[in-house]
Parts: sequence; structure tokens; C-alpha cells
Amino acid sequence: MESQQIEKINGSCLCGTVTFEVENHFKLFHLCHCHQCQKISGSAHVSNLFVNKEAINWLSGEEKIQRFDVPGRQISNVFCTQCGSSVPYVSGSGRALIVPAGTLDGEPNIGPQNHIYMEDSRDWHENIASVDCFERYTD
Repeated sequence: MESQQIEKINGSCLCGTVTFEVENHFKLFHLCHCHQCQKISGSAHVSNLFVNKEAINWLSGEEKIQRFDVPGRQISNVFCTQCGSSVPYVSGSGRALIVPAGTLDGEPNIGPQNHIYMEDSRDWHENIASVDCFERYTD
């Protein structure tokens, strides 16, 4: 019987201290607009992928990971202590590995499936698709 090789995708924090590989077999991809995710990201929403919690292999820097659990919620902020960028973590319920999409070095097997907690969405984000786009930063 042939064993099927599961495709993996690499990722890292901003400074490259924390590196990992994860199975590219994501089940969910949410864009979460809740107030806590806005605070964690400093943006309108986070872009989180969900996969089995056993799907990750830490390659380096696991000892540089810090976790903050929001009191009274199942929301966490998990980040590299060197650069502060988000890194994957096991959800508060313990049922899934949450992978911030921006930490991946390649394309995940699925794209965003939905926006959640739209009741908390910022007004300025409403017409984001209609603003000018540029290839690089411009003054």
C-alpha cells in the first residue's frame, strides 16, 4: 500500500528566528474582524488558517515564542519575542492549530472562506476594494 506524501509549506516570523513547516492541508481560512483581533494585528482584521494541531514541525526558535491568553476569552496573541510578529499556536479550545496566513512563505491550499465578527468591523474598511493600488510604497 502506497503512503501519500502530505505537502508542507514553510513559514517564519519577521526576523526569521522562529521557523516552521506545516502541512498544507488547511481546513478553514477566516478573516476575523473582532475587536481583539484588531488590537492583536493593528489592522482591520487577522487572516487565520486552521489545521490539525499536530500538523506543525518547529524548525527553529520555538523557545522564543511567547503566548498571551486574553482573560475570559479563547483568544490568544502568540508571537516571537525577538520581533513581535505573530506565529502559529494551538487554539484556546485545544482543537486546532491557528496559522497566521502572513507567516507562510508560500500559498496555502485554500483562500479566505469568510469574514467573521463583521459587527466589529471598522467603517474605514468598508470600501477598501475601491481605493487606489500600487505595486510598491508611494508618498
